[in-house]
Amino acid sequence: MKEISPLLKSALDNLKISKLNPMQLSALEASETRQDVVLLAPTGSGKTLGFLLPILENIQYGIHGIQALILAPSRELSLQIEQVFRSMGTGNKVNCCYGGHPVQTERNNLKDPPALLIGTPGRIADHLQRGRIDTGTIKTLVLDEFDKSLEFGFKDEMSYIINQLHNLESRILTSATRMDEIPDFTGISKQVELNFLGDIVPQGLKLKAVLSEKTDKFESLFRLLCKIGNRSTLVFCNHREAVNRVSELLWEQEVANDVFHGGMDQEDRERALIKFRNGSHHLLITTDLASRGLDIPDIEFIIHYQLPVTENAFVHRNGRTARMHAEGTTYLVLSENEKIPAWLDELPEFEELPKKIVLPEKTNWTTLYLGAGKKDKINKIDIVGLLLQKGQLKKDELGLITVLDYMAFAAVKSDRINEVVRLLRDETIKKKKVRIEISE
Repeated sequence: MKEISPLLKSALDNLKISKLNPMQLSALEASETRQDVVLLAPTGSGKTLGFLLPILENIQYGIHGIQALILAPSRELSLQIEQVFRSMGTGNKVNCCYGGHPVQTERNNLKDPPALLIGTPGRIADHLQRGRIDTGTIKTLVLDEFDKSLEFGFKDEMSYIINQLHNLESRILTSATRMDEIPDFTGISKQVELNFLGDIVPQGLKLKAVLSEKTDKFESLFRLLCKIGNRSTLVFCNHREAVNRVSELLWEQEVANDVFHGGMDQEDRERALIKFRNGSHHLLITTDLASRGLDIPDIEFIIHYQLPVTENAFVHRNGRTARMHAEGTTYLVLSENEKIPAWLDELPEFEELPKKIVLPEKTNWTTLYLGAGKKDKINKIDIVGLLLQKGQLKKDELGLITVLDYMAFAAVKSDRINEVVRLLRDETIKKKKVRIEISE
C-alpha cells in the first residue's frame, strides 16, 4: 500500500481527513505509473480527492504556467473542486472559469496563470480560442464526470481543447457509469481502469415506496414530507416545470422549500444551494441536475416524485445520500398504474402514510446576504467579526458562512435575524459600505 507523502498528509490534515478510502488509494497508486487512468466510482464516493491528490504531487514549484487542467460539466461542480483544492492549503494558485462568471475577472486571473485551472468545457474553449491560455506547460488533464459532459453536449468543446494540449503526460477520466468504449478524441489509450461501481442501491441506503391512490401524486408527497418532518431532503422531478409546480403547491401548504434546476439564473441556483447547505431550507425540489457533482453533505432522504427514466439516473439520484458509509433512505412515490422499475435489485418496502397531517417544523436558521465578497478583499474572518461584534450575535447564533466573488451569505438564528439587520444598517466592512439584508 502506498505511503502518504508529507505533502499529501498536510493537505488531508487541512481537510480534516484521517485516511483515504480504497478507491482514493488505488487512484493515487495508479497515477504513479504515469499511465492514463479511468476511474469509475459512484457519486459521493470521493472521486474529487482521487484526482486532486495526484495533481498535487505532480505540481512543480517554480514553473510559471498552468500545470494541470480539470474539465467539469457544470459550474457547481467546477466551483466545488476549486473549493476542495483551496481547502487543502497547498499554496498553489487555482482559478475557476465557467459560464455566467464575469469574463473580465477570468481574463485578469489568466494573465498570471494558476498552477491548476478548473472549468467547464465551453468557457475553457472560449478562452483558448481567444489566446488567453498558454497550453505549453499543461502536463495533466482531468475529464471529471466525463459521461455527464457528453450528456450535456460538450463533445466538440472537449475535443477542441484536448487537441490544443500537445505536452500532456497523463490523463485521468472519471465517470459514475461505465461506457462501452472511450471516445478516441480523449487521447486515452492503454489505460488503467479502476472500477468501484457497486450495486444500484448502495449499502447504508434503505429503499422504500409509498402508494398514491390518485394519478396526481402531490397529496401523497405532501403527506410523506409531513411524516419525514424537518429533515434534509431532496425531491426529484423529471422536468423543471414539475419542479416549479411542486414547489408552489408545497408553499401553498405552508411547507418551506427551495428549487434547483437548469432554467434558473446562476445566482439563484447558488443561493438555493447555499440555503440548503446552511439549514435555512431542509427541502430542495430539483431535476437530475442536482444528482451529480454537488457537495451537499448529510442528506437523509431522497424522494423520487417522478420515476427516473434510466437506471443510471436512479443510481445518481440515490448517490446524494448514504455517502461515504453514512445511512440514508430513498422513497419511490408510485401511482396505482406505475410499475416498479425492472432494473431494481430488490423490491422496496411499502410504507403507510399518516392520516393526520402535522406540518414539518420551521427551520431555526435564516440566510443573511452581504453585498461584498472575495474580490472586495473580504473573508470569513471579517464577516464573523462584524456579526459577533457589531451584530451582537453569540457564537451559537451564527452558522455557516459562504463567501463568493462579489457577495457573501451567513446563516443566522431566525429569531435574531431582524435585529442583526437593524444593527448593521449603517456598518462598513474594511471601510466599505456593504448592503446587508435578509436573502430572498
